[in-house]
Amino acid sequence: MEEPGDSLDRLAREVIAAAIEVHRELGPGFLESVYGQALAVELKLRGIPFEEQKPFSLTYKDHKIGEGRLDFLVDGRLVVEQKAVEALAPIHEAQMISYLKATGHRLGLLINFNVSVLKSGLQRIVLS
Repeated sequence: MEEPGDSLDRLAREVIAAAIEVHRELGPGFLESVYGQALAVELKLRGIPFEEQKPFSLTYKDHKIGEGRLDFLVDGRLVVEQKAVEALAPIHEAQMISYLKATGHRLGLLINFNVSVLKSGLQRIVLS
């Protein structure tokens, strides 16, 4: 598996730092939408460019079959999916891999805010 470049890794670390700040301020226990709004505020405050609820087309054998939405597309190259669940499950990882394949991006962050220490709710996923 080839790793993303230094620039993309730096961006991922900046987003993780923003998520840690959100978690430090709010703690666990809120709805996913609350964390999404707070993360958007924190990214803006840090000058990190992003798009929220970024739509993307789903195709099957060159036919458009629907549309998906990314929670965040940061700087046009980092997919961020945020959750507020008891624990990240294999389906969340599968969802991220599908998003990366569908959009052509290489790196995604799964962030589960419903944990006591955010480090245990972070998952970095590289599309090989």
